[in-house]
Amino acid sequence: MAKQVKITLVKSLAHSLPAQRGTAKALGLGKISSSVIKEQNPSTEGMIKVIAHLVKVEEI
Repeated sequence: MAKQVKITLVKSLAHSLPAQRGTAKALGLGKISSSVIKEQNPSTEGMIKVIAHLVKVEEI
């Protein structure tokens, strides 16, 4: 079974770059405190790296 991570948006997207807002939306994050569970793969890790300062990541 592949590893999974829980990604939680902890900071606002209001003053972020358009690319960062798009990345958060692509991950399924919209409002502060919203969370999603994704499989850990290179694609997801790259998306997390783009918005690392806005999210909290936990391994499941």
